[in-house]
Amino acid sequence: MKKLNVGIFNDSFPPILDGVANATVNYARSIQKIYGRAVVATPWYPKVKDDYPFRVIRYSSTNVSKRLGYRMGNPFNPLLIKKLENESLDIIHIHSPFTSALLARVLRRYTGAPIVFTYHTKFDVDIEKRIAFNPLRKVSIKFLMSNINACDEVWVVSEGAGENLVQLGYEGEFQVMENGTDFEKGIGSEESLRAIRQQYGIKEDETVFLFVGRMMWYKNLRFTIDSLKAAKEQGADFKMLFVGDGVDRPSIQEYIASLGLENDCIFTGAIHDREHLRSYFSIANLFLFPSTYDTNGIVVREAAACGCPSLLIEGSCASEKIQHNITGVLIEENVESMSREIVLACEDHLRLKNIGQNAAEQIYLSWDDAVGKAFERYHHIIEQKSQVKLNA
Repeated sequence: MKKLNVGIFNDSFPPILDGVANATVNYARSIQKIYGRAVVATPWYPKVKDDYPFRVIRYSSTNVSKRLGYRMGNPFNPLLIKKLENESLDIIHIHSPFTSALLARVLRRYTGAPIVFTYHTKFDVDIEKRIAFNPLRKVSIKFLMSNINACDEVWVVSEGAGENLVQLGYEGEFQVMENGTDFEKGIGSEESLRAIRQQYGIKEDETVFLFVGRMMWYKNLRFTIDSLKAAKEQGADFKMLFVGDGVDRPSIQEYIASLGLENDCIFTGAIHDREHLRSYFSIANLFLFPSTYDTNGIVVREAAACGCPSLLIEGSCASEKIQHNITGVLIEENVESMSREIVLACEDHLRLKNIGQNAAEQIYLSWDDAVGKAFERYHHIIEQKSQVKLNA
């Protein structure tokens, strides 16, 4: 199959650490390694050095949200458009329907390169949280939908993400293209696991639960904490590791202390080293991810790569293709259901180990394989675009 020059555009990219930034990096890395040439376009951040095997083009940006740490780029720069035009992109893959979409639409006028958009995030939830004025929310969603509708093809990371997009008003077709993980199958070294146990005073046979992600209440962390409290009251003994950072971390820690769980919960902060992060997944007996916000949950596949099963809410996007007690643990969204599974987890580590092994064998998906499927679709989109031009 012919190699391609692929533009990967997204509003978030390292130093921002979120699931979509992770996907952007891994799409570019896999394309550059196997399938062609990747060019990332993303807003500029201060004191950032882009040391990647693919080209990264930064463009001017403004810090519009000190609270969230994100910057808004300016896509209407003639020098930027000319620079991207010179990259001879065959297709533009955008991962955000905001600045990146505007940039792609402007560039398409000059190059004719088709645009594919991946819907990763429940933007209606984000808009509701960040915009208090309801008429402005409606304008924001209208703007978002106009950018999505302007794309040549739309992808979603799960069926649930597709349903959410339709609820926003999208009426077109979409393709499900799942995210992968950059973790190869396998656990961290015994030395690294031992070091974590020593650092945090975790006993060899102690049950370890884990959460990895942004420390934000909308990740359903209050529900997780309340369930841990209920399990503790039933006699469960455990250590809960919270890996990540975020603006809600202080209030989350305060809430944990108010429930008397401060000696059972450990906050590590953000961990940037991927192999070090692997060790946290490897030491955990169960990954607690009862999020209804996330559309796919790359972290669930990261856990599976390390043989760690995930606890998920039945019917959530993250729980798609998960079978209860076979490749994961599914619960109802109430404290009784989750605390019951936490207690059972403390009582039977072998059951969790078997579920984790099944997850590694059945739900694991590498980024190279995920991008391989996307790359085949790129060719289909380009061919369709060419046919339209011929018939015009």
